[in-house]
Amino acid sequence: MAILGSKELYVETIYILSMGSDKVRAKDISSLLGFSRASVSRAVLSLKEKGLVRKDTNGNIKLTEGGIILAKHIHERQTLVKDLLTGLGVNEDTASEEASHIERFLSDETVEKIRLYLTCGPRQG
Repeated sequence: MAILGSKELYVETIYILSMGSDKVRAKDISSLLGFSRASVSRAVLSLKEKGLVRKDTNGNIKLTEGGIILAKHIHERQTLVKDLLTGLGVNEDTASEEASHIERFLSDETVEKIRLYLTCGPRQG
């Protein structure tokens, strides 16, 4: 499912917040990302329309099954890129920030090659 990069950021943020608490609210997302509550509300509505999140009667935001699959995919890709960068000597904070931008431009093939490189090392010959 193709969604814009900013929406991927929201999906991943909801995923990360939900790992620490079963109650994720718009104010939590706003606080973590430094975005206005209005921007977060618009993004959540868009994600809801795409079937990636649902909101309960208490205002808690939860990823749907499709949202969880997408979030795990994004998170895994970013983690691989971050691990590659830190392996090259980039500091953890910079690697994390840059990985979140880089991963969305990488093909699945490239991400798989990064995974193989990190697992098996460079190819010989």
